[in-house]
Amino acid sequence: MALLILASESPRRLALLAQAGIVPDAVLPAAIDESVLKGELPRQHALRLAVEKARKVESEWSGKPAFILAADTVVAAGRRILPKAKDDAEVRACLKLLSGRRHQVITAVALITPQGKLRSRIAATRVSLLRLSAAEIEAYVESREGVGKAGGYAIQGRAETLVKEISGSYSNVVGLPLALTVALLKGAGHG
Repeated sequence: MALLILASESPRRLALLAQAGIVPDAVLPAAIDESVLKGELPRQHALRLAVEKARKVESEWSGKPAFILAADTVVAAGRRILPKAKDDAEVRACLKLLSGRRHQVITAVALITPQGKLRSRIAATRVSLLRLSAAEIEAYVESREGVGKAGGYAIQGRAETLVKEISGSYSNVVGLPLALTVALLKGAGHG
């Protein structure tokens, strides 16, 4: 059977795959420019980055035939793509923007088969946060949990207490829509 390469440095994606009984043969992060292109919408952005990550790892892989799996998760407030928060100030800004509002978490999953065929899917989950007080925002910022996370929060941690409602795949919000990913792998002949 062909190998499975995960083109991601996210420990959450690795843990989610393990939850589904899938253990990649290798994990090769794809360092790409994740800047948003002018006029790029959230779905387009996530899909472009997932495909670029998969293609980059495909070009670097020189081992046995492999499936290459990549994903990119975007938090979007309307047409606006929120950043992967670099610091406390960005976490704070994201939470202020999302407080009391509904937003979307969009993950694009790209899979390149051993024959070089690209398959991709997109999952979107609606998330509503509670109206947050300044003290609640500061307490979350101080936890440092939101740094490095799309939209400045991690639903699988303390931020779950800030969520009013979720509609769609929970694992998508964590970083990889599991049912969709497993179906994509099976449909391509892996597993």
